[in-house]
Amino acid sequence: MEFVEGYKSLLSPKDTEKAIKLTKDTFEKELASSLRLTRLTSPLFVASGSGINDDLNGVEKPVSFSVTALGGMKMEIVQSLAKWKRMALADYGYPIGRGIYTDMNALRPDDTVDAIHSVYVDQWDWEKVISDDERNLEALKATVREIYAAIKRTSFMLCETYSALEDYLPDEITFIHSEDLEREYPSLSPQQREREAARKYGAVFIIGIGYPLSQGEPHSLRAPDYDDWSTLSKEGYHGLNGDIIVYDRVRNDSLELSSMGIRVNKESLLRQLEMKGLNERKDLYWHKRLLNGEYPQTIGGGIGQSRLCMLLLHKCHIGEVQASVWSAETRREAGEKGIYLI
Repeated sequence: MEFVEGYKSLLSPKDTEKAIKLTKDTFEKELASSLRLTRLTSPLFVASGSGINDDLNGVEKPVSFSVTALGGMKMEIVQSLAKWKRMALADYGYPIGRGIYTDMNALRPDDTVDAIHSVYVDQWDWEKVISDDERNLEALKATVREIYAAIKRTSFMLCETYSALEDYLPDEITFIHSEDLEREYPSLSPQQREREAARKYGAVFIIGIGYPLSQGEPHSLRAPDYDDWSTLSKEGYHGLNGDIIVYDRVRNDSLELSSMGIRVNKESLLRQLEMKGLNERKDLYWHKRLLNGEYPQTIGGGIGQSRLCMLLLHKCHIGEVQASVWSAETRREAGEKGIYLI
């Protein structure tokens, strides 16, 4: 069942639409101010075979089409803009300490469709230039704290505007490495570990996603060519990346809001391509530019727009805050429960 038993929306459909705009406008300004980001126009699709599109977990197949006016050139709908953003920072000449953000709209038809997953994906994709000295966990954690503070300030604004809403997120986010989380809950699956961590801490950043843990499998899969999930940190763990996970009180479950990290340098890219058996990617356009030293060192990620709205507006289904496609059964069940899906 996709819907919470006994759930009733705290906002009418009209107020929900107004609150969605307030949420997005407020958070966008808070994020840009905190991280010193400038908004940039981004592509909806990129050329196939360029290496610019992202593989996410490494198995998703992008939506593709051919352009008649360009001799049938094959294009792909973006799945995220992690690699495009880094290329843009290089081409626009952004200095250390400054960055960009953009509205990313994608189609992921291979994704599971349920209360928190949709074929349509909307997120703030952001990327910032850092120095080589900032390729460490301290810099990663500082950035995560800035993002979480922007979420808290947005929540405060919404609660001031709509009295029915309540800010129940903790004041601070907790950091835990995926290796320690596995050690604490060895018999649970990664998703179950996330639930336990979210319920225990309220908001948690799980570090090091992509590198095999002590039991032999990674917490979750990651493509080899954007986040650095293999570098050994001073703490003795692998990975300079992670996910922001919060406790969703409406669903009594965990909710991932962001996947982010310090990006690969030449050494970690080559190492991760080797680990994944994808050395042929070294010959792709994007990868060759990185290996030639044409890209700055960056940190970046994506923050789910609809998921943030869903959380802060106390919604039980992502279809209440975004227009997508749902099965006839899902829409029927929503109607029977008085839940309005956009």
